[in-house]
Amino acid sequence: MSYPDPSALAKELCALAHVAGREILKFYHGGFQVREKADTSPVTEADEAAEAIILAALRTLTPDIPIVAEEEAASGKVVEVGDKPFWLVDPLDGTKEFIAGRDEFTVNIALIEDTRPVLAVVQLPPLDLLFLGIVGTGAWRQVGAGARAAIGARQTPAEGATVLASRSHFSEATNDWLRDVATASLRRAGSSYKFCLIAAGEADLYPRLGRTMEWDTAAGHGVLAAAGGSVCTLDGAELAYGKPGFENPHFIARGA
Repeated sequence: MSYPDPSALAKELCALAHVAGREILKFYHGGFQVREKADTSPVTEADEAAEAIILAALRTLTPDIPIVAEEEAASGKVVEVGDKPFWLVDPLDGTKEFIAGRDEFTVNIALIEDTRPVLAVVQLPPLDLLFLGIVGTGAWRQVGAGARAAIGARQTPAEGATVLASRSHFSEATNDWLRDVATASLRRAGSSYKFCLIAAGEADLYPRLGRTMEWDTAAGHGVLAAAGGSVCTLDGAELAYGKPGFENPHFIARGA
């Protein structure tokens, strides 16, 4: 069985993220209901509508590649991926930001090969902002219909790191970890956008000492890795995908 080259899929993946993002904005501007899933996290019609669009398109584009998606997984539909390439999809990452009316929520789509993201798209619907990463080739940012601009992670400045922390999930463990970090500033942000800010050279560190799932991180990880950064567990190993249960350990995202 052969699989498409990630670079050949990039155009279609970017277009798909925009379509899903426009669907989300219909609910963002027009109203929605919030329900609670079994794990007590919130879900809306926007999550489900965007996921339906993404799944249908990926199953047409790459019918031989299995898909692990957040809302399907929440309903008990989790495929066995083994050691094959597979997609990880979070149709609306940052649902709490979405519900609160804040603009930092994203559409996340990533292709995983050999436990690592190799192609990733992160799109922020309200900002019409898209990040694309092709690991081994490069990373780009695109605003609206403008040209893609190459981005790259930076070395931490001498005056200290710009550190990103989750707005909705900041923990005391994160606060303790930061006591040993030379920090110039601390910025709260939502969703996988944090990985992209590091990829674009606008921040340096994102420690996440709390629960995340693989679909939360794969696309942001892919963009950051393509931009020259890294996402590693606390013991220094690169964060891997396809783990039993698809739950991540604690990790640190870094620039160059």
